[in-house]
Amino acid sequence: MKSANLTRDEATRRAAVVADPRYEVALDLDAGAERFDVEATITFRGSEPGASTFLEFVAPEISTLELNGETLPPDVHFDGVRITLPSIAADNRLRVVGRGAYQRDGIGLHRAVDPVDGEAYVYSDAEPYDIHRVYPCFDQPDIKGRFTFTVKAPAGWEVASNMAPSDRAADGEAGEWRFPETPPMSTYITCIAGGPYHVVRDRHGDIELGVWCRKTLAPHLDVEEILEVTKQGFDFFGAAFDYPYPFGKYDQLFVPEFNSGAMENIACVTFNEDYIFRSKVTDAARERRAETILHEMAHMWFGDLVTMRWWDDLWLNESFASWAAVYAQSNATRWRNAWVTFADAEKTWAYRQDQLASTHPIVADIPDIASTKVNFDGITYAKGASVLKQLVAWVGEEAFLKGLRSYFRRHEYGNTDLSDFLSALEESSGRDLHAWSKEWLETAGVNTLRPAFETAGDAYRAFAVAQEATDDHPTLRPHRIAIGLYDTEGDALQRRRGVERDIVGTPTDVPELAGERVPDLLLLNDDDLTFAKVRLDERSFATLVARLARLSDPLARTLCWSAAWDMTRDAEIASRSYLDLVLGNITGESEIGVVQSLLAQASTSINLYGDPSNRVPALDRLATAALDAAKDAPAGSDHQLVWARCFIAAAQSDAHRTMVRGLLDGTEGIDGLAVDTDLRWLIVRSLAAAGLADVGVIEDELARDPSDKGRREAAAARSLRPTAEAKEEAWEAIVTDDSLPYSVMRAMMAGFSHPAQTDVLGPYRSRYFDVVGSFWSERATEIAIGFTSGLYPRVLIEQPTIEETDRFLAKGGPVAPCRRLVGEGRDDVVRALRARDKDARG
Repeated sequence: MKSANLTRDEATRRAAVVADPRYEVALDLDAGAERFDVEATITFRGSEPGASTFLEFVAPEISTLELNGETLPPDVHFDGVRITLPSIAADNRLRVVGRGAYQRDGIGLHRAVDPVDGEAYVYSDAEPYDIHRVYPCFDQPDIKGRFTFTVKAPAGWEVASNMAPSDRAADGEAGEWRFPETPPMSTYITCIAGGPYHVVRDRHGDIELGVWCRKTLAPHLDVEEILEVTKQGFDFFGAAFDYPYPFGKYDQLFVPEFNSGAMENIACVTFNEDYIFRSKVTDAARERRAETILHEMAHMWFGDLVTMRWWDDLWLNESFASWAAVYAQSNATRWRNAWVTFADAEKTWAYRQDQLASTHPIVADIPDIASTKVNFDGITYAKGASVLKQLVAWVGEEAFLKGLRSYFRRHEYGNTDLSDFLSALEESSGRDLHAWSKEWLETAGVNTLRPAFETAGDAYRAFAVAQEATDDHPTLRPHRIAIGLYDTEGDALQRRRGVERDIVGTPTDVPELAGERVPDLLLLNDDDLTFAKVRLDERSFATLVARLARLSDPLARTLCWSAAWDMTRDAEIASRSYLDLVLGNITGESEIGVVQSLLAQASTSINLYGDPSNRVPALDRLATAALDAAKDAPAGSDHQLVWARCFIAAAQSDAHRTMVRGLLDGTEGIDGLAVDTDLRWLIVRSLAAAGLADVGVIEDELARDPSDKGRREAAAARSLRPTAEAKEEAWEAIVTDDSLPYSVMRAMMAGFSHPAQTDVLGPYRSRYFDVVGSFWSERATEIAIGFTSGLYPRVLIEQPTIEETDRFLAKGGPVAPCRRLVGEGRDDVVRALRARDKDARG
């Protein structure tokens, strides 16, 4: 099926001639498994009578097309993607009757069949530009409309949309669901979902609440915690924004085969089903789910009530929701250390993204929709949120909230750009934010902060903070930072003194520290106020190696871990030194999310950044430590589960792999460890990657877990097998099978490339470059993005990978998003080569 694109210039022109659309959309979802019927009547004002314009509708068929009483031949005015309107009037009425196609790639109107009971579920997913696969519309954020939906659904279905239904089919019968007209909203946040959902309803004040999931997942739905976080969020945001939730009801739907974490459709939020926990998870997973719930809720005000004019300001939409979610989490829920998690996970993501050649300013130039789709990245979300955190420190929390309250009232149900947001904050704070915006939002790259000092005896004679930038992105920014001085006191590493000040240019003298005794640990950016990499001096790094576990403050520990990880990635310390640091101090880490991150990074440091000749011994060392820690951890604890997962994934020796096999068949055990469904799949994947689980083992496990998740796990395990036949089977399915659900395709790609299988993966380097361009011309953009990033040969860490990449890029031809993602893969290989060289030299 064709894909549409829309340029910024086209959108600007159309917004100048089209206004105030009202949509009456009728969908027949009881018309078969492949197609659905659509009838839409759209009224709108035209500011230039006689002008031509267009609207989008990706569909296999239009049978009726009428504009202002005149029939327009569909074969003339519809090309499968756009409907052209040759001459509009001051007041217009457009009627379109056609057929839409259900999707299997998670965009438009997606239809999934539960493999356990055979029931079908549908839902729309439209950001940034796919709701026109469901109904015809002017699909851009600044042509807000009012929508009235009518849905014909099969018997036994529940149907959800942005409004609560005013009329519904009788229980157990097929029929129509009618939804009243919405307030003004952008097209991409309208939503339709239906199926035999299990629904739990509740109420919070004036807000009707609903939590939805597939019937077969209902036994695993921990609805009490989901509703608790939801209610805490509404109370917190309503008070912080001084603006009650504006959309009446609030449904949260956990839907199958979802492409991302969640989507902020107004009052009808969709979530990935992975947030329904079928097996034991750590509290870090629950914290992440709570953050996602609050992120989507924050969008109800910032993004939905007030919406960006064009996708240049996507960052502000997502960054604000990311910042607001953690702000609410740390103040209103039991996860009071949410900023620790943010520093550990979100900022690590942002630092990595900002050091790629494809880095871009937070305020990105988005000339068309295709450019938008590759900008849902670590800069748009995590760096932007980090910079907003810095902005809150810059203007003050109360001034920031006062500005937000004015912004929501002034622009409710409208569209804005960055200048509107900054103007509200300037009014509330009295600070000129133009220079701040230029340096932080309109330039790319991350700064590095280093201590620069002279000592006299055991004291600083002079102290300064040096700021660095790369040659490609030379901007030196103003930073509000804290500097922490930590000493060993008994069994603890405690902060003796903290200094907070602005850093401008380089170097910035810190006279307050002249004469101060040199601490055991000097930590720049203590309290994590700014967005910058920090470096540790030699004495401080030695302190970390010796006793980071004794550092009592969890945020300070996380900042130290982050600094050490950055130094490893930048080849300033060897991979094996990072492993020493982790294994020597991780037992003192109380934050379970940080423990998970550290073990994942330790594995990455071995597999990607370490000397290949040391890979197996290093993994064996990690596995040995993990098994010992799992046995020593409290039975059934989160720490035990995390350590057990690490052991299973890292196992190399015959003895360890025999232990892993025994956990699966029940001949081995760890006291208190429940080998449940998800842990069994981890074992099967680990054994498959080692060549110790054939198709029979995988199929036996799939028979135990025939769910949609089990199907994806089995696909990943088959793809993980280290044989030429297994790789060829997976490759052919990924490249040639158009009927493969994208969720299954993603699982296969995740299993395809493994760092221990470079011998069998070698031939696919050239084959990747042979076909990657065709994905962009023949497949949906989401699939092209997934293939380009997911199967780039980044585990083939050698010069030929760089050379083939350069030849591909030198040819020209592939669209810019493809070139960007290929270039990001190249950057990963170049970085890994440098780090491996450092590790080999010690």
